[in-house]
Amino acid sequence: MNLLIKGGRVIDPASGYDQLADVAVSHGVVSAVGAIGADFKPDRVLDAVGCVVVPGLVDLAVRLGEPGHEHEGMLASELAAAVAGGVTTLACPPDTDPVLDEPGLVEMLRYRAEKLHLARIFPVGALTRGLAGETLTEMLELTDSGCVAFSQAEVPLANTQVLQRALQYASTFGYTVWLRPQELHLGKGVAASGALATRMGLSGVPVAAETIALHTIFDLMHATGARVHLCRLSSAAGVALVRQAKADGLKLSCDVSINSLHLTDNDIGYFDSRARLNPPLRQQRDRDALRAALADGTIDALVSDHTPVDEDAKALPFAEAEPGATGVELLLSLALKWSQQDGVDLGRALATVTSGPASVLGASLGRLQGSVGRLAVGGAADLCVFDPNAEWLASAPALRSQGKHTPFSSYELRGRARCTVVAGHVAFHA
Repeated sequence: MNLLIKGGRVIDPASGYDQLADVAVSHGVVSAVGAIGADFKPDRVLDAVGCVVVPGLVDLAVRLGEPGHEHEGMLASELAAAVAGGVTTLACPPDTDPVLDEPGLVEMLRYRAEKLHLARIFPVGALTRGLAGETLTEMLELTDSGCVAFSQAEVPLANTQVLQRALQYASTFGYTVWLRPQELHLGKGVAASGALATRMGLSGVPVAAETIALHTIFDLMHATGARVHLCRLSSAAGVALVRQAKADGLKLSCDVSINSLHLTDNDIGYFDSRARLNPPLRQQRDRDALRAALADGTIDALVSDHTPVDEDAKALPFAEAEPGATGVELLLSLALKWSQQDGVDLGRALATVTSGPASVLGASLGRLQGSVGRLAVGGAADLCVFDPNAEWLASAPALRSQGKHTPFSSYELRGRARCTVVAGHVAFHA
C-alpha cells in the first residue's frame, strides 16, 4: 500500500532532521521525505497538519502478560496499547510463566505477536534456567530463536560466580546482558529507605542495594569485556557511578522508567498501591539527578516499565500489593512533559524514546536490520504521528491496556498519538 502523510513537522532525532515535510511510504518503507515525485500515487492520505511525525517509539521494558499472566494482560490488548501510544518496537523481559528459557517458547511468542500485525517485539531471553540463578541458558539457541539479549528480569543473581560466567560467555559471543542493579538481600523492601518509609512503617530499600550491585557489575565488566545494559536506574549515586563507568570506557548503556523520572516517594501518598513499584520511588534529589542524566545522555533511554497488574493484586495493603503499573500508552506524553518542564529540546526528548533505545537494541543484536528508531528514506516505515497539543486525562477508560493501574491516574497530559504505522501498515488511527 502507498501511504502519504501530509503537512506534518517531521523530526528524526538520529539525524537532526526537523522541518515541515510530507512523507511517502511504499511497500513498507519510507520512499520519500519532503519532495514527493509526481508519479507517486497514494492509496491513503493522512492529514498531519499541526502534528509531529517521528520514528515509531521504541520501548525497552514492556511486559505483555503472555504466557502465564493472561489475567493481567494479553498479547492483543498490550500490543494494541503499545501502538495506541505510538510504540512500534518493544522488548519484553523473560519473567513470563513459563520463563523464556527455551527456544520453542520464544518462537511461539514471536509467532503469535506477528499474527496480530501490531508492534514488533524483541524478546529478552532468560540468563539462567528458570531465572533460578544456577545454570546458564543455551544463549546461542535462544539467539537463533529471536532473543536480542539476556536478563534476570527482577530476580537478582545471588551467586557472583554465575554472573561472572554469564558475562564471560556473553562477551565471547557478542551478546548483551541486561541487568537491573539490585543486591539480593538489601533489595527486599517495598519503599525507598528514608524518612517517609520510616514514618509509614514500610520496609526500606537503601540506595546501597543499587550501588553495591553496580560496583559488582562494573568490576566483572572490566574483567570480562562484556557489554551490559542497566535497566531502570533509580538513584543519584547510581547515576554518578554510571557516568564514571562510561568515562572509563566500559561497554555500557542504561535506561530509566517514566515512574522514576517524574515521581518521588512522596507520591505514595496514603499507602497508594498504584505507586508500589520496582525499583521503588526515591527522593527528589534522585529524581532530579535522573532527569539531568537523561538530558545529557548519561542515561540512554526512557522506558515505560509497562507491567499490567489486575485489580485483585492491587487491592491489597501497600506492602502486600503486586508491584507494577501500566505505562506503554503514557511513554510519549511523559517524555513530552519532561521536555516541557526541564526545557529539554524536543529532538533530544524524542531521541530518548526512539534512536536512543534503538541503539541499545542494535548493540544487543549486532545486526538489527532496517532502521528501527529512525525516519530515513529506504528505512522501515515505522512511524508515529502525534498531536503535541492534544490534552487528555490518564484514566482507566482512556487506556487500552488490560492493566488500568498507574500512579499517573487522573494526570492531565499533553501530546497523544493520532496514527501509528508499522512496516507501512496503519496499526492505529485515532
